[in-house]
Amino acid sequence: MKAIVVTDQAAGTAGMKLLERPEPQAAINDVVVEVHAAGFVNTELDWPSTWTDRTFRDRTPSILGHELAGVITALGYGTTGLSIGQRVFGLSDWYRDGTLAEYIAVEARNLAPLTGDVDFTVGASLPISGLTAWQGLFQHGRLQAGQSVLAHGAAGAVGSIVTQLAREAGAYVIGTGRAADRQKALDFGANEFVDLGNDTLEDVGGVDLVFDVIGGDVQRRSAALIRSGGTLVTVVGPAEARPADGLAIDFVVESDRAQLSEIVQRARDGRLRTNIGKVSTLDDAVATFNSKERRGGKTVIRVTP
Repeated sequence: MKAIVVTDQAAGTAGMKLLERPEPQAAINDVVVEVHAAGFVNTELDWPSTWTDRTFRDRTPSILGHELAGVITALGYGTTGLSIGQRVFGLSDWYRDGTLAEYIAVEARNLAPLTGDVDFTVGASLPISGLTAWQGLFQHGRLQAGQSVLAHGAAGAVGSIVTQLAREAGAYVIGTGRAADRQKALDFGANEFVDLGNDTLEDVGGVDLVFDVIGGDVQRRSAALIRSGGTLVTVVGPAEARPADGLAIDFVVESDRAQLSEIVQRARDGRLRTNIGKVSTLDDAVATFNSKERRGGKTVIRVTP
């Protein structure tokens, strides 16, 4: 099968290669999925799990990508709840070969059904962005109706879903980003927008929840805006700043079938709009990921035409 493979961490995206790899086999509780569409985030190249296994042994050559939508072609021993021919989407294990391939073996528990009225491209765009937004807002941020949310990167793949889910939950959302992102963030539902290059962040006043995807100085300044009892949620590693009278929580997104089902249902009924940017083929994926062009939204690779 064809797959996007890396062997050299220092090479970055320039080290990606489209190669032939053996087709995977289904282990206990696994399924094999014919991948129709896959997602990828550039930070994967910085994750230790891309290069080593859980015992820190080198595991290259590694197949990249952890978001997928496709069709089950084989079931491993003991697998229940899914069937051959079923459309599914989900998030694969960080320490296993990934989704930028024609086939993948993945634990069945990491997948959720994908109904026929949802395109594979949409399905592949949702797992990381959708689960990150859901878990950050509701599990870690404990968001309640009537609260205010400062959503950084509100026009991006994660931030746009944060904005929509928070608005649906009854929150007031202040989006941030570059000047060029203002209208896009407002279109996704932000009540107001802060241009981080020209506006003064502190002018937003106090907020109940900060959803941080930037870190650094922006995170430190944001922490000072959190009201008593509020929360800073970040996905860029351990928090460098903490609210004076609140919580700071960093987390790594985890697969959750029930949450995936909640997210895709919202995409089906129009409550959630996906933020898909570039859509490329597997043959063109290496060039796409090495492009210097700034891409808005989620990059999705169509593996099976």
